[in-house]
Amino acid sequence: MNKKLKVLYKKVGCEPEILEIKDELKVMQKLVDGLIEVVTYNDDVLIICNDEGKLLNMKPNIQFDYDYIAGDCFFVGDDFENAGFKDLTDKQIEEVRKMLEEKSITYDSLDEEKEI
Repeated sequence: MNKKLKVLYKKVGCEPEILEIKDELKVMQKLVDGLIEVVTYNDDVLIICNDEGKLLNMKPNIQFDYDYIAGDCFFVGDDFENAGFKDLTDKQIEEVRKMLEEKSITYDSLDEEKEI
């Protein structure tokens, strides 16, 4: 099975980009540079990030109220009925992009954190 997934990939300090990836653990691990953790973003969208991102001192990427995602991550649809992942819809991508405009952490040339 070579199923592909449409995801929104967010590298630390970069703009999000739409990718089409293979629905394979190795591919997901490569995108987040390690073991994956699945975090619920909302009812039908998940965040896939590095399970040890904070322990490995990866740079903060997205700031939430009292927590943050460390390291590169991506957003994918939640196929809960089949215990898996599915493509993001265009509407979901638009909603996540809007959130990222407010919650992404950027870094200037001096490598200091600042929220945008």
